[in-house]
Amino acid sequence: MDRALYIAMTGAAQTMRAQAVNSHNLANASTTGFKAELAAQQAVAVDGPLLPSRVNTQLAGLGFDDAQGPIQATGNPLDVALDPGRWLAVQGPDGREGYTRAGDLQIGADGLLRTSAGALVLGDGGSPLSIPPQTQISLGGDGTLTVQPQGQSAAAPVVVGRLKVVSAAASDLVRADGGLMAARPGTSLSPAAGKCLTAGALEGSNVSLAESMTTMIQLARNYELQVKMMKAADENAQASSSLLRMG
Repeated sequence: MDRALYIAMTGAAQTMRAQAVNSHNLANASTTGFKAELAAQQAVAVDGPLLPSRVNTQLAGLGFDDAQGPIQATGNPLDVALDPGRWLAVQGPDGREGYTRAGDLQIGADGLLRTSAGALVLGDGGSPLSIPPQTQISLGGDGTLTVQPQGQSAAAPVVVGRLKVVSAAASDLVRADGGLMAARPGTSLSPAAGKCLTAGALEGSNVSLAESMTTMIQLARNYELQVKMMKAADENAQASSSLLRMG
């Protein structure tokens, strides 16, 4: 009896964790550049003496879905949609370099270029990009930032820097704080060469609402079944105890 109870109990606990992952994806279905988190349950043998038949269910993180989200034109010169496999380098909450595909950029009151979440955007030299007072700004396909300084004619554009964009596969990255990605330990990311983005557009979240809702319903049914199994195992154990006492 305890074997069935143990399997149902661990399965229910991990189903709750899977539901939390799915809920997080659903909550970010409209977040610019968000990549859906992937996870799956797997059987893991329990270590220890005299427990060869015990199997624990664990939720294993499988990284994230690197499929590109829908691209929507905005006309905003500071909005950028990154090409597949390209990531924008920013300064994370811990001061370390992080990566994002959220290209809704803006100039802060301090003149520094930031994401809409407030992360400082880094230039190709690794330092935050400072934008001087200007009347016009444009971004090239390779990330080059060009401005028309205040008081100067459009015939004299000034290049103020280039966005740091790196090439990375999903296997090169892990989730980090602040909704960012970080390079997997021991992995070195190379700067992206040539065209790496499209200005005046944004990439949406790649979360599928229909698929996530279906998963939510399936997980809820799985949890209900696992709870019923625990109840049945308990009732069987009580019935067995009653029979032994009668005997």
